[in-house]
Parts: sequence; C-alpha cells; structure tokens
Amino acid sequence: MAAKTVTRAELAEAVYQEVGLSRIESAALVEAILAEMADALVTGEAVKISSFGSFSVRQKGERVGRNPKTGEEVPILPRRVLVFRPSHVLKDRINK
Repeated sequence: MAAKTVTRAELAEAVYQEVGLSRIESAALVEAILAEMADALVTGEAVKISSFGSFSVRQKGERVGRNPKTGEEVPILPRRVLVFRPSHVLKDRINK
C-alpha cells in the first residue's frame, strides 16, 4: 500500500468543492485554520477537533541516548514535541 500525503492545496480544493467558496477564499480559509492551530500550540494550548482528535504539546526531559553504531552515550536535550491523539470516532472509522 503506497502512502499518500494530503496537501494544503488538496484541502483547499476539498473546501472549494464542498463549501462553494472561490479557490482563493478556500485556500485562505485553510491557511487561516492551520495558522490558528499552530499559534494555539505554540502558546501551549491544546487543539481539539470533534470526531477527529486532539493535538497538544508535551515537554520531554533531558535523557541519555546511545549511538547505535558506536555505543557511545549522547545527551538528548529537553524539547517540546507535538502529540496527536485520535478520537474514538476516527479510530472506529479507520478500523472498519
């Protein structure tokens, strides 16, 4: 099964087809939604989309990693990571 990526252009085209906005308005709407989601995540807020899932940012602490080739220990710095948790509705739809 070949993996396919949904692009911003495809999302904008889907909005154009379903809602009936112009292509330019549809693209602007998609960009505005994605920008709003990104801004919320940057400030530490969770983004929840009903029947889809939730996005949140989690803080990971410093830890020691290992180079698999040499076995050398390397410190991994603390960082923030994006976490997505799918809703039960999305899980059920995928597993049908």
